[in-house]
Amino acid sequence: MGALSNLRVIDLTQVLAGPYCTMLLADMGADVVKIERPGGDLIRSNPPFVESDEEAYGGYFQSVNRGKRSLELDFNDPDDREDFLSLVEEADVVVENYRSGTMEKYDLGYETLKERNPELIYSSIRGFGDPRTGETHRQGQPSFDLIAQALGGVMEITGQEEGPPTKVGPGIGDLFTATLNCIGILAAVNYRHCTGKGQYVDTAMYDAMLSMTERAVYQHSYTGEAPSRRGNSHPTLFPYDAFETRDGHAVIAAFGTNHWNEVCEAMGREDLAAEYPEAADRLEHREELREEIAAWAADLETADLVETLEGRVPVAPVQSTDEIFEDPHVRDREMLVPVEQPGADETVEIAGSPIKMTETPPEPGGRAPLLDEHRGELLEDDEPERTDAETAADD
Repeated sequence: MGALSNLRVIDLTQVLAGPYCTMLLADMGADVVKIERPGGDLIRSNPPFVESDEEAYGGYFQSVNRGKRSLELDFNDPDDREDFLSLVEEADVVVENYRSGTMEKYDLGYETLKERNPELIYSSIRGFGDPRTGETHRQGQPSFDLIAQALGGVMEITGQEEGPPTKVGPGIGDLFTATLNCIGILAAVNYRHCTGKGQYVDTAMYDAMLSMTERAVYQHSYTGEAPSRRGNSHPTLFPYDAFETRDGHAVIAAFGTNHWNEVCEAMGREDLAAEYPEAADRLEHREELREEIAAWAADLETADLVETLEGRVPVAPVQSTDEIFEDPHVRDREMLVPVEQPGADETVEIAGSPIKMTETPPEPGGRAPLLDEHRGELLEDDEPERTDAETAADD
C-alpha cells in the first residue's frame, strides 16, 4: 500500500509540468488516470527511442508517465464528456495544465465539476495562473519552461559574468512548478480530510520561478541593486565555486572558517588562512584567492583533488551522466529504475523517486501506458463483480 493508495487522480495534463506532478502522486500510490486527447499526449512521439520511432512512445513520455492508466477521450463528443464526468464523480483530484479558459469551453470547468463532486480538488498548472486566484493581463498567453525561466529571473542570474543570460539545463520552469503544485494538492487533501471541503489549487510557472529566485528578490530589496550573473560562484559566500582540474572540474564549498583552514592546509598555504581568517575578508579578496585555489586545482586530477579534501571539506566532482550511471550511491538509493519499453523488446532506465519513506516507500509503478490501454477497466468494466454473499445480503 502506498501513502496515497486511497486517492484517484484524473490527469488531463500533457508534456512535462503536469505529468511530472501526477507522476509524483502515482509514485506514492495514487491511482492516476491519464485522460488523453485524440492521438494522445503531444510528447508521445518525442525521441529518444531505443531502436526506431515505431515504438509506442519515446523516452520523454516514458520518464514522466510511468505507473498511470490511459484513456483517450474527445471533449467535442458529448458521450466522451459524459464518460469524463462519470469518472470525476468518483475522483479525488483533477489536474490539468491547459491555458486558462480551455476547460470552460467544453463546460468542464471547476464550477461544473464541483457540482458533480462537491469534495473535488481541482488543480491547474499554467504559465501565468488562473483568474480565480489572481487575475492578470498575461493569463491566456502560452508559456513553456524557457518563458518562465526568462520572466522569473532565473536566466538573468545564470551563466558566466560576461556571458549572456542562460537557461538552467533541466526544465525547472516545469519541474519546480509541478513539485509545488503537488504540495498544494496534498495540502488540499489534508484540508478536505479535516473539513470535508474540496477547493481549487493553482500554481503558475512564472510565480514558481520568482519563488525559486528568492535570493535575488531579497538582495534587490536589501541593497537596491539588481543581481546578475556570477558564473558558478556565490554572491555572499567564498570559496563556493567550480574549479578546473587536469581532467575535468570539481566544486568546493568551503565558506566556513573551519573548511577554509582545511583547504589552505591541503594547498600548503597556511599563510592564507592566517591572512584571511574572517569570512568578510575572504569575500572582499575573493578574486585573488580564487586564483590561488584555481592554480592549485589545475595541477591535480579531479579524483585526486576530491580525495585530498573529502571528509574535511564539502567537495565533489562535476559528474557526467555516464558517471552518474556508474555511481554506486545512485544504485543503492534506487534512483535508476528499469521499465519495459513497448516495441523495443527490452528495458530502459528512468529516474527513480527521490522521496524515501520507511512505511510506504514510493515506487514507480511500471512503464508508461499505451494510448487508451485501460479503456475497458475504466469504463466498460468499472463495476466490480459482486460475490454471491453480497447479492444475498442485498436480498
